[in-house]
Amino acid sequence: MLNLKSGLSSSTVKGFLAAPKHPTSFAYSARSSLSCQAFAPPRRPHCRPFIRIRATAQPSDPEAQIHPQLERSTKLKIAIVGFGNFGQFLAKTFVHQGHVVQAFSRTDYSETARNLGVSFFKDPHDLCEEHPEVIVLSTSITSTESVLESLPLQRLKRNTLFVDVLSVKEFPKKVFLKLLPPEFDILCTHPMFGPESGKDGWEGLTFVYEKVRVGNHRDRIGRCDQFLQIFAHEGCDMKEMSCEEHDRYAAGSQFITHTVGRVLGKLGLQATPINTKGYESLLKLVENTQGDSYDLYYALFLYNLNAIEELEKLEMAFESVKNQLLSQLHEVLRKQLFNSEDE
Repeated sequence: MLNLKSGLSSSTVKGFLAAPKHPTSFAYSARSSLSCQAFAPPRRPHCRPFIRIRATAQPSDPEAQIHPQLERSTKLKIAIVGFGNFGQFLAKTFVHQGHVVQAFSRTDYSETARNLGVSFFKDPHDLCEEHPEVIVLSTSITSTESVLESLPLQRLKRNTLFVDVLSVKEFPKKVFLKLLPPEFDILCTHPMFGPESGKDGWEGLTFVYEKVRVGNHRDRIGRCDQFLQIFAHEGCDMKEMSCEEHDRYAAGSQFITHTVGRVLGKLGLQATPINTKGYESLLKLVENTQGDSYDLYYALFLYNLNAIEELEKLEMAFESVKNQLLSQLHEVLRKQLFNSEDE
């Protein structure tokens, strides 16, 4: 019921009560006094109400707006710890594919990193505070454990992915599992090529890996797959196998190759005017194996449990071939001796 004492005249109230039944809006002042807006005229029959649509600017190419976000989601922030020849070799491809690459090393590679488009850090604390998604350990085999122990892991995100690229696999796997908190993901890999063999591209070159520990969350699985995709994209022959299986194969191939190359290197082989293709292959083997440091060769022996067994097999095989030659020679000499005596 309307209050006639609120300031409205009796004529206004009567007009209101007699007005047609169509929408009317009211506004109440702070003093609870009632005022009326102008009444809208009755709608015309069969006339649709006019609706004003406010146009908003739409992008001319919706895909152009989505693409940058998609690009950002497929790029990783990768930190390389150990920025020597192999670390730099990997960084070139990482940068070429558009990933954000950072590096740390005890040696100052600031200028080299700058030329490659890599951010170089002289202090591991500063590097870890950048919260890289992936840390690639590209150190020597012998220094792996000490370098990992020196990293301030508490400054990293708890689900950081750690990757090694060493030539042996059981050893870094055990070191990672021992030193890294259980929240961190672990991927053990071996790119079975280097700056020399991979200088013209990685097409067809073997890449071995084991997903040692990767969280069940979709983002963590996706990040691991993204990192592996770097090598698959370059055309690598991707081989998933356990670290233990890798080392069994590597002892019978990689370690033996290095051993034979170094043994032949001790012979001082030289090119001749009548080289055969096979001999040229041996010279190339010597060149490749002696191009690697002795520390690497020794690490292949020391940190692969299968290496000593393969070395013993190689020695036995050499003795077997030697004995075969000498026994055949003895037979020839005997025949010559006995034939001469009969005459």
